[in-house]
Amino acid sequence: MSVSRSIFFCFSLVLLTGSNVLGQAAKSPYSTFGIGESYGNALAPNQGMGGLGFSQPQFLHLNNQNPALLVYNTLTVFQVGLVAEQLDLTDGVNNQSIRSGNLNYLAIAFPVLFRKITTSVGLMPYTNVDYSLQYDLQVFDNNNQLIDTTKVTEQGSGGLTQLYWSNGFRIYKGLSVGLKASYIFGSVNTLTLNEIQLDNQLVPFIPGVDESTYSKGFLLGGGISYSIDSLFNGNYRLNFGAVYDFNGRLNAERDVEYFRLNGSTLDTLDNDVLATRKGKLELPSGFGGGISFAKDAKWSFGIDYYYQDWSTFRSLNVVDDDLGQTWRWSLGGEFTPDYSSLNYFKRVTYRIGLSQAPFFANGKKVNDFGINFGLSLPTGQSSIDLAFKAGQRGSVQENGLKENYLKVYLGVTLNDRWFVKRKFD
Repeated sequence: MSVSRSIFFCFSLVLLTGSNVLGQAAKSPYSTFGIGESYGNALAPNQGMGGLGFSQPQFLHLNNQNPALLVYNTLTVFQVGLVAEQLDLTDGVNNQSIRSGNLNYLAIAFPVLFRKITTSVGLMPYTNVDYSLQYDLQVFDNNNQLIDTTKVTEQGSGGLTQLYWSNGFRIYKGLSVGLKASYIFGSVNTLTLNEIQLDNQLVPFIPGVDESTYSKGFLLGGGISYSIDSLFNGNYRLNFGAVYDFNGRLNAERDVEYFRLNGSTLDTLDNDVLATRKGKLELPSGFGGGISFAKDAKWSFGIDYYYQDWSTFRSLNVVDDDLGQTWRWSLGGEFTPDYSSLNYFKRVTYRIGLSQAPFFANGKKVNDFGINFGLSLPTGQSSIDLAFKAGQRGSVQENGLKENYLKVYLGVTLNDRWFVKRKFD
């Protein structure tokens, strides 16, 4: 099967299975806050370097983090990726392990004007919401006497998906700029059950509230890149890159439904739509930059930084979570011993990186630190890409919950030359 037919087959498969295959990740209580857990834009090769990518050109892989770097893709490149996750949670007393995995991204890029304009389209998750919580809530009367205890169950699922179109333009030699437009869509469903605990008595019914919030709208972003080649009288290159994501307002609609379940059979007794509310989901702007240093196609390393002020986030809630100011840094690099060697393992690209991305939950800072490594197994101009991230999010002492996670990214990269008229002798 040719590369172009392989690409068509993969696109058709995703269209047939639907967009619900995107964004399925392990259940995390931290995805309760805001619009859920953010995925970022890094594909498998960049994940192997801690998510590095604002300044680093990729010639045989698609750089999805700075649209200005698309001009370095002189071939048609198609990438599809999967993600699997092992998540271990503990509150100091109870422990739980969860495994999950699914399709992570689908992207294609091709040159419009060779080395001058490259365009890219793709589909990937934007955020993920997936949690299930249970706790006991004590109810007291006016005299502060305990009346009964209610077992509360909270569940959340869904998330947002992005369908994007990016373009990179070379302005002059090493200077290029890029633009990205994303259509964000999806829904988040939250379910709350309150089961009264009565001694030796059957609870006749269990009341609950089901909330579904549907969001859609456009987000815009841009980037710039500048590279200085042939440094130190050799094939050394110094790269600079910066990105800016504009703040956005998504159209949102929330349906709130009240229902009652039979206390013994859990069948639905009755239900009623309490309210339908429309409004805006206001997302903050963000900016970042990076610098990297490379020698030919042999090795490169760099560092990135990105900042967003989520204290300006607004939703349909009466009171929004205090998400604070967030930032992320990544440090990493890659090394290819000899890309022209007859020894296969010398043509393999090896990657390593570190990343830290603290955020706020319940008004408290939650630290998220990870160690990344990965490799690309070449198959001609294409490759099979692997990346691994082991990290820890939160702590029992500071946040009441600690998550240890291991993420495995598997990607396939296909390169081909399209729109070239074949000549025959």
